[in-house]
Amino acid sequence: MQEFPTPGEIVELGAEAIVQRWKKDVKRARQLVETARSSIGLTEGLPAAKIEIKTLLEQYDMFARQLEEILAEVERLLPQIPGTKEMLTVPGVAVVTLAGFLAEVGDLRGYEHGQQIIRLAGLNLKENSSGKKKGKSSITKRGRARLRALLFRAVVLMVAKNAEFKALHQYFTKRSQNPLKKKQSIVALCVKLIRVLHTLGTKQVRY
Repeated sequence: MQEFPTPGEIVELGAEAIVQRWKKDVKRARQLVETARSSIGLTEGLPAAKIEIKTLLEQYDMFARQLEEILAEVERLLPQIPGTKEMLTVPGVAVVTLAGFLAEVGDLRGYEHGQQIIRLAGLNLKENSSGKKKGKSSITKRGRARLRALLFRAVVLMVAKNAEFKALHQYFTKRSQNPLKKKQSIVALCVKLIRVLHTLGTKQVRY
């Protein structure tokens, strides 16, 4: 996009030149040219559009560089926190995930047990009832929304990468008695992940 930001320029360039410039295979290059040809519409305002595209691409490159610098600093600082090396032995728990988790909860030594962090995340259960009638239980959501979101994203990935979490997810959702919906299973696994991280971080033992 930096070299040829408009459909017209792509069509004028042609598939063979695209292969030489961008190292794409001929089939993909031809598809790109055909798509560009069908996208050609109004030509008014193209100079301004090209400037805007150039500015956006430069901003993207700047943000990408800044992100790389931040990630490098996180990777440098994280090992200085006791227990992080052990917590990173959990398959599917990445440096960014663990850094975000610790940024939300602080020093794990300040929690006697994982249940305190579960409440902090708003993942503890409450019973929905009216009068004498008992209803279904649901999470309180009274804790930190960013922590819940971080845990949810982490567990969704872990269900694919962590054999234990994958097996538990299948069990929770397919068991014969009281099977959970997929989202309920993910919430249950978020709770488990909190307990696992608390244990590994405070006792400094591997997964």
